[in-house]
Amino acid sequence: MALHRGSRKHKERRISVNPFFGDADPVSGMTEAPPTHRMPKKPLAPTTAYQVVHDELMLDGNARLNLATFVTTWMEPQAGVLMAECLDKNMIDKDEYPRTAELERRCVAILADLWNAPDPSAVVGCSTTGSSEACMLAGMAFKRRWSSRNADRYPGARPNLVMGVNVQVCWEKFCEYWEVEPRLVPMEGDRFHLDPRAAAELCDENTIGVVGVLGSTFDGSYEPIAGLCAELDALKERTGLDIPVHVDGASGAMIAPFLDEDLVWDFRLPRVASINTSGHKYGLVYPGVGWALWRDADALPEELVFRVNYLGGDMPTFALNFSRPGAQVAAQYYTFLRLGREGYQAVQRSTRNVATYLAEGIEALGDFRLLTRGDQLPVFAFTTADHVTAYDVFDVSRRLREYGWLVPAYTFPPNREDLSVLRVVCRNGFSHNLADIFLADLTRALDGLRRQPGPTGDREAATGFHH
Repeated sequence: MALHRGSRKHKERRISVNPFFGDADPVSGMTEAPPTHRMPKKPLAPTTAYQVVHDELMLDGNARLNLATFVTTWMEPQAGVLMAECLDKNMIDKDEYPRTAELERRCVAILADLWNAPDPSAVVGCSTTGSSEACMLAGMAFKRRWSSRNADRYPGARPNLVMGVNVQVCWEKFCEYWEVEPRLVPMEGDRFHLDPRAAAELCDENTIGVVGVLGSTFDGSYEPIAGLCAELDALKERTGLDIPVHVDGASGAMIAPFLDEDLVWDFRLPRVASINTSGHKYGLVYPGVGWALWRDADALPEELVFRVNYLGGDMPTFALNFSRPGAQVAAQYYTFLRLGREGYQAVQRSTRNVATYLAEGIEALGDFRLLTRGDQLPVFAFTTADHVTAYDVFDVSRRLREYGWLVPAYTFPPNREDLSVLRVVCRNGFSHNLADIFLADLTRALDGLRRQPGPTGDREAATGFHH
């Protein structure tokens, strides 16, 4: 969640509210707008309060045109109805809402099977508010497992976590919050994610684990998880160091099982101790729901698990927060039930087809160079071609915003700070027709951009986020 500051004192506006917002008497109490930075003295009619908030939110961007976010922006109406029916159910109250708890358990079982667990019944897992919480839980399990095995040296020795510099910011937060040294593998040349050998070289006796990303947010590429495990297997043979791997499959763990079935990245690899995914990304559910699964009970230290009374029995829980609605878990189970494997495969294939189609269309314009093509995650990154000097990617992002499209422009991390790119995320609901409209708008934007004397340097006006 974003961190906000309290507001400075504002002058109260003297703006009348539309009289039609009133109920029986349209002018009663409707002569002035309610205060915006303090509570009003008296209640408002529900229709009035709704309309005031609704009208302000109209100024937000259209979520369906947001090509920056990985988060699901469309679900079927039936899913919306189901979620509305569950908004008042607190996910943590397992004994009060046993069927919601059962749906969560079924989702864990489905994912264990989907990710090829050798013994799905041995898998331990839970729902979370999203992949960020799931990654925090996985990191906590890594650290506790390491500290238990190194009780004679910890807390004197400082633990470290090895990962590519392209990891999502939640991993940086984990290292900061839980006092773990981040050891980052930089980008080099045309390699925009972790290199397995370089990762293994950063490992030592204080390494709690290595994070592999199945679908980098920077360019949509898969990291070579099998190659990473092979390097760590070789490291164990040479040194005896036995380093576990966590797969951050926030996006890819709900793409690869359906479109890349021959790719070995999951629990088929013995070194993979845990996996997370975002149900609210390519799991096709509205925000916020994520999932974290551990290979077996040995991968999740028992002391991290809290137990609550569940219908007179024992319900183990592992979470960073407490109260949250059960709606997203119900929606996840609905989507698993609704689509099945064939349905998910069809949706994800269509999304990837749109991504590769759009990438080819952008390349054909002649002004851009593709870094990726959307053939792994339905996500691709591109930059301006070498001959383009009139504008940069930040100008393109700003100009596309005028058409309603949100396309992030950003600079890559070390050692490729010299490279600035645009990135497009294709999601369910972004059709070939919308892709054609996007291409047409981009083509129109280029007409003006090509006539510029040079880049404007106005990076603040562009969308600069990339997660």
